[in-house]
Amino acid sequence: MRFLDPKTDFAFKKIFGSAESKPILIEFLNALVYDSQPIVQDLEILDPYQAPQLQGVKDTFLDVKAQLADGTMVLIEMQVLNPLDFNKRVLYNVAKAYSLQLQRGQGYSRLRPVIGLTITDFVLFPERDRFLSHYQLLDREDGLPYGDDIELVFVELPKFAKSLGDLETLTDLWTFFLQQAGDLEEIPPPLDSSPNLDHAFHIAETVNLSVEEFDLLEKQAFRVEDGRNVVRRALLEGQQQRSREIARSLRGLLPAAVIAEKTGLTLAEVEALAAADAAGDR
Repeated sequence: MRFLDPKTDFAFKKIFGSAESKPILIEFLNALVYDSQPIVQDLEILDPYQAPQLQGVKDTFLDVKAQLADGTMVLIEMQVLNPLDFNKRVLYNVAKAYSLQLQRGQGYSRLRPVIGLTITDFVLFPERDRFLSHYQLLDREDGLPYGDDIELVFVELPKFAKSLGDLETLTDLWTFFLQQAGDLEEIPPPLDSSPNLDHAFHIAETVNLSVEEFDLLEKQAFRVEDGRNVVRRALLEGQQQRSREIARSLRGLLPAAVIAEKTGLTLAEVEALAAADAAGDR
């Protein structure tokens, strides 16, 4: 068997946002938002498009959007690449969903909580080791919460380091599924212990895809890889520029061979850089 990678846009929406996904999504949210406790008992999967009510307000699209039985709205996004100001986008989407609840003349008492669940395939908070983070509005002196209307939950997949033998909770199982399902060829224990996980694997089986779905999946994979290549190229160019700046600062202080060794540039590149700078000084 082969399975779709749940981190891809197409697979994530197919597994968690399709008509048959309701019990899967309930367990998924209980695992990642509610610490593996069966808090969510029922929900409705909604259209993830957030249409603005005011001209000029930015349209937003989410991967999956659900409303819980108590009216709480959950916005779920799987992000593979780390675009500029991504953290601000997450907050914007949650704030927008919160504000769009009211029509003209309706009272604030109708506002229900909004939770933003964001899963990233990159490290978003390098200053901490935990892969699962919960944020709310709190008083900075004593931590007293300012209600529970806005909550941000982040799952950073690269920080999750448990192997199959270490998986204990539903949180562990679903995080491992997101991280590793695309590389599996069977459903190993303990991932077979949950009927909903088993159902998720069944939806993710590539044999169940149509030709059109395969084509869409391939196009999305190409776009993701193109995006990663852009990031790699930018990082490489930044490193090379930094190396050239260091080489310039060392010129006249160290031999060219030593400069090459310390900067990672070739001797020819160091000499060419020195020649170009000398020509520019004339």
